[in-house]
Amino acid sequence: MIALETKTFRALANTKCRTATSATIVGVFIVLAMAKQAPAQGASTPYPKMAEIDQYLMTQEAEVALARSAAPESIAKDADVLVLDRRGYQTASKGRNGFVCLVQRSWSAGLDDPDFWNPKLRAPICLNPPAARSYLPLNIKRTTLVLAGKTKEQLSVEMKAGFEAKQFPAIEPGAIGYMLSKQGYLSDRAGHWHPHVMNFVPQAEPARWGANLPDSPILAVSDPIDRVSVYLIPVGKWSDGSPDSGDGGSH
Repeated sequence: MIALETKTFRALANTKCRTATSATIVGVFIVLAMAKQAPAQGASTPYPKMAEIDQYLMTQEAEVALARSAAPESIAKDADVLVLDRRGYQTASKGRNGFVCLVQRSWSAGLDDPDFWNPKLRAPICLNPPAARSYLPLNIKRTTLVLAGKTKEQLSVEMKAGFEAKQFPAIEPGAIGYMLSKQGYLSDRAGHWHPHVMNFVPQAEPARWGANLPDSPILAVSDPIDRVSVYLIPVGKWSDGSPDSGDGGSH
């Protein structure tokens, strides 16, 4: 996740996202995206290293259900579904609409994020075809590196080398991800936060979209490791059609 400069943080704190507080906004940044917070302070880091791999895994049935909960049934029922095992993400169900649903783990966050190794995090997301082709490979690569035992520093080096070798496709126009699951756990502070849609673009200045400005409904983070900016747009309903009550972090 990106370092939140004082001016940007103040703008986020003033953003009115239903009843979301600045704390829940920062909480969702911890997981979703791809930004870099201020470095955690040594011994105070709650998750200083990767836990045993079993703590990050789920039963296939449970993971498929959680992954599909990221989007409305009209989308998720015909999507590919990936599940995580000791080797990485595997296809558990083949779809036919080009969408891909999966449950992201904590290492999708920024390298300095205190929740980077949090084994409790589960972030269901359903990617449309452009995002599945151009954003998903970044997540798959990160996961492969983590399961190979790479440190955060090594992950950064490997991702940079991958970009220099042109191993990753450019982020395609129209790449989006649905994150509408009530069952997700996005951080210790944010719980499942609010239902929202994520727009993925090559790194760009958030203000170009009017993001992170006072009273703007659009939040944005940028990740220099994945070289992508993510715009988060809260919406009013969860994937099951029920309204967002505005409680954000509760379960």
